[in-house]
Amino acid sequence: MGTSQPAQKSGRIQGPVGAIYIDNNNSDIQEGIPVLFLHSFGGSIEHWQQQLEYVRQHRQAAAFDFRGHGQSEASDNASYSVEALVKDVEAVMDELGWQRVVLVGHSMGATTALAYADAHPNRAAGLILAGSPGKSDPAQAKQIMAALESEQYPHVMADYMKRILTGARRPTDEIVMRGVQEISRPVSLQIIKGQFDYDPLPAISRIGVPVMIVYADGELELPNALSRQAKHIPSRHIEGTSHWMHMDKGDEFNKVLDEFLSAIK
Repeated sequence: MGTSQPAQKSGRIQGPVGAIYIDNNNSDIQEGIPVLFLHSFGGSIEHWQQQLEYVRQHRQAAAFDFRGHGQSEASDNASYSVEALVKDVEAVMDELGWQRVVLVGHSMGATTALAYADAHPNRAAGLILAGSPGKSDPAQAKQIMAALESEQYPHVMADYMKRILTGARRPTDEIVMRGVQEISRPVSLQIIKGQFDYDPLPAISRIGVPVMIVYADGELELPNALSRQAKHIPSRHIEGTSHWMHMDKGDEFNKVLDEFLSAIK
């Protein structure tokens, strides 16, 4: 199934709390269900360049910058809860004119993709959830938030980023850190709290379309990784990468993507 009308070209659209930047450069291709890529905390469309170039050889594909990220804007009082981020996806989908889409999300983007599909089951044709967090332990989340809200914030963030960037290849580490450093502390706290507050397990149990979980080495021992909590969902392990497996090993990630898309009708 293709699009119902020609999708909009790249540029900014009006989002719920400011302009949203969309990268969509291939509106002439009408075959296959389109793919929409959703980036992680501190990310941008730049994170998906290898996938956009690959998928666009065969079908429409787009990415966008979430509110307060990359080239998108956000008002000072903007919310960053998962439900709020879903509103950004809704705005992008409406602008593109796509009736059904395969959503490919990474980390924060994976959580948002799942929440969008749960809220709009008729518009999601499939989900790839990469590096997706699962249900957080409330006591642990409370402890982490307390540390982040204290003077320990720089040290806690630095330690966390160092850990999840283990195994990163150049220039993944440089691109990721540049984006994370552009996010203010108040916005970072909102995003992290929003991820802790969201429980993806009820939604993933309701999803009636194909789902694939993709995970990296760092998630093997994380009790709150979705790959460990939803073992009934098909999954793929991409070895030898950081949390940003789609950037470190783009070709391998694209093979998983190809396999998944070939089965989507």
